[in-house]
Amino acid sequence: MTNERPSMFMPALVGGGLAGILSAIPIINCLCCLWIVGGAMLAAYLLTKESKVPLSSGDGAIVGVFAGIVAAIVDFFVSIPFQAMSEDIFRNVMERFSEYAEEMPPGWESFMEGGAFEASVAMNILGLLIAAVVFSILGALGGILGISMFRKKLYPAQGDITIDVPKEDHDVKDPSDRQP
Repeated sequence: MTNERPSMFMPALVGGGLAGILSAIPIINCLCCLWIVGGAMLAAYLLTKESKVPLSSGDGAIVGVFAGIVAAIVDFFVSIPFQAMSEDIFRNVMERFSEYAEEMPPGWESFMEGGAFEASVAMNILGLLIAAVVFSILGALGGILGISMFRKKLYPAQGDITIDVPKEDHDVKDPSDRQP
């Protein structure tokens, strides 16, 4: 039996990729934190499935962090096409809100027309870094939960079990002659 640990790359790629895709799609991205924890649990499951040795909670945390980083990168790239759609929806909602509100703050029109919803490259990169940190923390949590749920239990080998049976006392012939 080899004591080598399996590679964490593929489980993290699969779990993080799935979590990143689900976190980027509008409407279902409301469960973003749940997707990241679930993706890390999937990564931990895949890791325990291909492991020949028992894994610790630390292994789960590591694969969860890797899955969180992969999820942040996938989320960043998958959400790019959806940004324009999200900006239009938000702009429409705010315009409706301004129709029903009696008094809007000064400068509201210039805020709406000035492209305040468009994010710069620097803001997108900052968002990616923040997402990587948050997703890594959630991924570590999911990895620890996944390892604790799916870890292989170790049982002693059948040849290793010894049972001590007390020897009978052959000097006493009648059981009623025994002293307490």
